[in-house]
Amino acid sequence: MPGVTLDAGALIALERDDRRVLVLLARARETGARITLPATVLAQVVRAPARQVRLARLVRQPTTDVVPLGRVDATSVGRLLAASGTADIVDAHVVICARRAAQQVATSDPEDLRVLDPDVRVVRV
Repeated sequence: MPGVTLDAGALIALERDDRRVLVLLARARETGARITLPATVLAQVVRAPARQVRLARLVRQPTTDVVPLGRVDATSVGRLLAASGTADIVDAHVVICARRAAQQVATSDPEDLRVLDPDVRVVRV
């Protein structure tokens, strides 16, 4: 398993103890697979870090890569949004990060991501 990129739906599911996400992350941990967490997704979900224990644990994991929205990714996100005629910066950042890492995306909204990239590989959570 090369790893997985998480969107906001996956993080919300993690906070709700969703078995599908817990199993997915446990498998990743067992195999040493990388977890990609776009910083835009983290910003969308984090509200009370002291109470969001699972999220905090995930972010601190050595196999979790929190990917900032820097100049290069911001430009790629803008181009992807223009090409798709959409406006969700977070979803576009998820797609950009997943493409770069050659990972599938754990998401609750695969249709939203497929509008941006029909070939994106998804795991519905």
